[in-house]
Parts: sequence; C-alpha cells; structure tokens
Amino acid sequence: MPTSRMTRCRAPEANQPMLIRPMNRSEAARLGELDRTEHVTLAYRWKDGVLESYPVDWHVPPWPASGGHWSVEARAARLEELLDSGGSLIGAFDGDRVMGMASIRHHLTDTMAELDGLHVSAEYRRRGVATALLAEVEWLARARGAEALYVSATPSSSAVGFYLSQGFHLVTAPHPDLLAREPDDIHMVKGLRREPPSPAQAP
Repeated sequence: MPTSRMTRCRAPEANQPMLIRPMNRSEAARLGELDRTEHVTLAYRWKDGVLESYPVDWHVPPWPASGGHWSVEARAARLEELLDSGGSLIGAFDGDRVMGMASIRHHLTDTMAELDGLHVSAEYRRRGVATALLAEVEWLARARGAEALYVSATPSSSAVGFYLSQGFHLVTAPHPDLLAREPDDIHMVKGLRREPPSPAQAP
C-alpha cells in the first residue's frame, strides 16, 4: 500500500501551480522559511458546549530562531521526533520555495490519525495551498488505514473557519492528551471516506 507520493496540481483560487511531496528529516527546519505572521482580530472558544466568537488583537510574530516552544529549533526537533516515530511530513512548493507544510501522526488511536500541524506562508494564503495540503494529508491517512482525522486547531477565525469549511466538526470530548497539550485550541474531527478502487483494482 502506498504511503507517500508526489503530486503536481493547481490551486483553483489563483491558478497557483504547486508540487506537493514528502519531506524528510533533514528538511524539518525548512519550517523556518514560512512566514507565519498574521493579525488576528476574531477568535473562538468552546464554552459550555457552544462555540463562541470574541474579538482579539493578536499579532502573530515570525518564528524565532531558537528558544521557546514556537522557535524553529524546537518545532524542527518536534517534527524530527514525529518522523522518527512513523509520522509523515509533506510540503507544497513553488519551484524551490516552500509554500506550506503539514505533518501527520498516523495512529492517534487505532482508527484515527492526527493532523499535527498545517502552516502556509503568508504570501501564499487564500490560494488553495492549505486545501491541497489537507487533501494530501487525508490521502496519506486513508492509506495507513485511518477512518477519521483529528485536529487541534489554533482558535483564530481563519483556522477554525477553514477546518469547518473542509468538513470537520467539533468534538464534545477532546482527546485527553491533546486537550492537556493545547487547552485553548478548538478540537475537531473529520470522517474519511474510503476511496473507490481504480479501474485496475476493480474486480
């Protein structure tokens, strides 16, 4: 059963050509090439079983090179550990430039994979890059036997809105380990439909 592939596609929102391919351990630090800056004015929180929005004024800074949870050094080390434990890392590329990256933990449970991270560089947002990366994540998760995909989403309106638009729904009982790690995130899950066999595989 295939567990990685290289895909050339165009993002329909801006006819953006891109190559999506697996990334190896030595490329984990390329996360630092992504511009993560964002000005967030609306966020969400899960309160008493209801998703409610509230105004914020968050200025997400660039990745620091070292020191702290969000440094390139720390995030790259975490991605390396994920790969060492059987996870996957994929990137979307515009030539040699990294447009976005996504990481997958294949066995959060026996039947569920986790979208561990999804980042798109600021200049490539709203061009279909995140949608293309997510589609590849779902393909990889199904190839490993997952029936559902879990995400602990940053509570910004852009992140939550994106996942809801892609068919994720809120979970009322978040995964305890992920809730402990990211208590302010919005926890969601999406069922993964089985792809029909290709004509060559059909009986």
